[in-house]
Amino acid sequence: MNQNPITVVIGTDMETDVGSFTPYYEGLTKGTPLLLDLFEETDVTTTFLFTGDSVKAHPEVARECLARGHEVGSHSLQHETVGDPLFDLPGTKPILEHEVLPRLRLNTELIEQATGVRPVSFRCPRLWGSTAVVRALDELGYVADLTYPMYFHREQFAPYFSSLEDWTQRGDSSVLQIPNFADMVMESNDPGLERDRDQWPLFRTKGGRYMLERSMAFKQFCDGKQIDTYLCFYIHPWEFWPMEKSYNFGEATVIPESFITENVGPGAIDELRILIEGLKAEGAVFMQAKDVPALVRERQSQRVGV
Repeated sequence: MNQNPITVVIGTDMETDVGSFTPYYEGLTKGTPLLLDLFEETDVTTTFLFTGDSVKAHPEVARECLARGHEVGSHSLQHETVGDPLFDLPGTKPILEHEVLPRLRLNTELIEQATGVRPVSFRCPRLWGSTAVVRALDELGYVADLTYPMYFHREQFAPYFSSLEDWTQRGDSSVLQIPNFADMVMESNDPGLERDRDQWPLFRTKGGRYMLERSMAFKQFCDGKQIDTYLCFYIHPWEFWPMEKSYNFGEATVIPESFITENVGPGAIDELRILIEGLKAEGAVFMQAKDVPALVRERQSQRVGV
């Protein structure tokens, strides 16, 4: 019997094309159906995290995700910086702390109005979280936050209930942090930030087999620390539909870094399929984010009872 099974959470961030850099929803409307078909084909259950703006623009997409058996969660109101920035990025100044709760409340209400289901799972844009965000989530009744950037903080490698004093530490809030998978066995060439440990978007730039290899290396890392293996991935529907290399808006032209749009399109579905099927062959279990807190509590109680 596998004493350390792999639990996988796929969180799809439902936002405008190429993140904050366009106002378009081609990926949301055309890439999402491809993902839903893949998840049905591979028999996995996942979590789709909607911004308030995206669910207002396309409520039918959120309803279809639910109808196909997946969870619908939230991803901020406008893909704004709701937490603490980890690096400088033009046009992404963080909102003020007192704005966090009302914005997340509105995001929550918009999703509930569109779907009839109140969301309980969340992710901050760009994995830029904060204690203020966790306090707001706790107040709003959220149970799972898929934000913790393992590549940056490098302290938590498995899900934990956040402290309301410091969200990166263990505490007694009702919000479970599910750290995003990072390659913790590689040698980083990015001193300080170590963003090259973050494995997005390598499933499509290096391939599904590469990601499977790194995932299994992380399992060995967790085995060595005697902790359960959880793999939390973040993807976006626009990654599965062709994107432009640049976008002109009259007063400015946005040219994303090449890795942002490299190998986007339906071919990315094939690479994600390889990763999913490879993980399933290793005995991985795919879960919706909202169900992970109960699993973590169950495993904790089993250890106490031993």
